[in-house]
Amino acid sequence: MDDLHTPAAPRLDTVLEGIVEPVLVIADGRVEEANAAARDLLGNHILDQDVRLAIRHPAAAERLTAPPGVGASGPINLVGLGTLDQRWELRVTDIPDGRRVVHLIDQTGSYAAERMRVDFVANASHELRTPLASILGFAETLIDDDGADPAMRQRFLKVMVDEARRMQRLVEDLISLSRIEAEKYRLPDASVDLAMLLEEVIAELRDTHDPRVADIVVEFADDVPAVIGDRIQLSQALHNLVGNAMKYGRAGTPVTIKLWRYPNGMVRVAVGDEGEGIAPEHIPRLTERFYRVDSGRSRAVGGTGLGLAIVKHVVERHRGRLDIASQIGRGTVVTILLPAAAVIKG
Repeated sequence: MDDLHTPAAPRLDTVLEGIVEPVLVIADGRVEEANAAARDLLGNHILDQDVRLAIRHPAAAERLTAPPGVGASGPINLVGLGTLDQRWELRVTDIPDGRRVVHLIDQTGSYAAERMRVDFVANASHELRTPLASILGFAETLIDDDGADPAMRQRFLKVMVDEARRMQRLVEDLISLSRIEAEKYRLPDASVDLAMLLEEVIAELRDTHDPRVADIVVEFADDVPAVIGDRIQLSQALHNLVGNAMKYGRAGTPVTIKLWRYPNGMVRVAVGDEGEGIAPEHIPRLTERFYRVDSGRSRAVGGTGLGLAIVKHVVERHRGRLDIASQIGRGTVVTILLPAAAVIKG
């Protein structure tokens, strides 16, 4: 074949620039080539620099200066490149001409996900262990003391039942959260009238005979369209929001539920209380699993620490938005925005 018609091989630097992750080529211990991602991470000055200065990390320096053949062994995890919270995996490959290719893979997202998983398991275990310890302790006391007076036995049994119900609520919330997360990429497809759903939620709360139900005040606009949603999940989210307002608002103060259509085609539900309010530094973390502003008070009113996490995931699945506004001493308003049915259908 005529070499004049053979396509020219692409330059190495052109190939490197097509790779989105940081890649460097090392020759004689110096940075010979670095793509844009590597220069953004380590700085433009790294070209022709000693690789130990370009990637300042003891484990990386040892691998990069090791004899040929050693550099191709397993990856190294690096912390401190870029920002302090970033995690990178460094892989080194020897090529036949004596140079080395250094590939940096961003593992920050995987690390954060694993950290969340570990924290979630630890928190769930702790939350279950506490009521279980109470149940076992009181049960063992009753077994060991057959002659306990009836009043004490009744008091112990009540504690056991209360703690068992607390465990039941926690397990139910864990199952709900798992189901919602499993369905988060599947859009709901049913038409839901939020005004009617809110009336059902209030009626169900009324059946619990909670005196705070009498404090509920509703303000529903007349022109609110339906949303496309999962009725069961939306009901649970609304139960959580109204239930929180009842628990954390001061007794005898209004629990306000507002429903109206927003000009941008969104439907808004706002649930407000007149409680103690939440300090600004806590608000960004309220939707984290098991995060509590006041752990003792939350447990005392029956909270599992998962209520707002469930609300957040339900809203995200519905392609909506969750807003939390609070003022110390004045109360809290939680708003969810959901696309109206006509908007979702396009």
